[in-house]
Order: sequence, then structure tokens, then C-alpha cells
Amino acid sequence: MAMTPPPPAPAAATGPHNVFVYGSLMADEVVRAILNRVPPAVPAILPDYHRFSIKGRIYPAILPVQSKRVAGLVITGVTEEELQVLDAFEDVEYTRTRVEVSLTDSSEKMLADAYVWSDAEDPDLYGEWDFEEWKKLHKKDFLAMTNGFMHEREQPESKTRVETYQSFMQQREQPTPGGQLDG
Repeated sequence: MAMTPPPPAPAAATGPHNVFVYGSLMADEVVRAILNRVPPAVPAILPDYHRFSIKGRIYPAILPVQSKRVAGLVITGVTEEELQVLDAFEDVEYTRTRVEVSLTDSSEKMLADAYVWSDAEDPDLYGEWDFEEWKKLHKKDFLAMTNGFMHEREQPESKTRVETYQSFMQQREQPTPGGQLDG
């Protein structure tokens, strides 16, 4: 299915970073919730990768797959501090990896960091994740979870993003007093 993932990104200079995003971070509201701003972004293609859906999750994963491609955005001008916040948000499920993307408007090639799924053999990966479907069905809940994570992150004993996501989704699935599932 997937090719061997490339090695993690080497330690980079502290200057501005480019980050290729391909899932929930393509939504300005999610980026704003995490970084407290929306940096400039340009459309780009990541060749030889595939964007998978993940069973039981509402966010995607990418892994190297020959002859596939992932459309996304390159967020430019990300500071070192913002990159650390993104690392915390992406948590242990992803490995920040240096990739080469092609800008959609000019075909110019650019190096960027991307968050690649850490488990190349994950049996929960399937099909192809769809951003437009996510916006319609899951963006509101994902934004609420993201805001919860960012608030939790400020606490002395904060949860990881994965723990925040899991507890948020469990709360959403609890029956309400009328017997209906919340949501």
C-alpha cells in the first residue's frame, strides 16, 4: 500500500517555516484557533503521497504512495514558536517531515514541512479523505475540539490533542436525557 515514510524533518533554522497542510488545517478558522492568526497560504500539490481517511476519526492522514498526489496549501511565514504549537497539535500520530511540493499557480517547487502519519501499516487507513465533505459534516465539531485543546494546553496538566479529541468525541456520543445522541 504505502511506501516507506521519509525520515523526520531535520532541525531547521529558527527563521520562518513553510508548512504543507492537507486536512483540517486548510480551514482558516482552525488555523486561527491554533496560531491566533491566519498566515499567508498558497495552493500546492504534494506528489507521491495519498490522503487517507482514518476509521473512527474525522481528520486525514498522508503517507507516501507512488503515483498519487495530495492537493493542499503551503502556509508560509510560520514562526518557530508556531511550529512548536503545530507539533503539539499534531501530537504523536504524525511525524513532521520535510517534503517538496509544487505550487499550483506556478509549478514552482518549494520545500515545506508536512505532518505524515506515523504508522505506515495502520489498518484503520482507507479510501480518500474529502475536505469539502469534512467542511459540511465535521468542521463545526472539529473547531470546538480544537478550541478545547488550545484552552486545555494552557492548563498546568494539559491533555494531548489525541486525548482531547477522544474525550470530546465520547462526550458527543453520550445520550442526552431524551435518549437522543448529542449532536
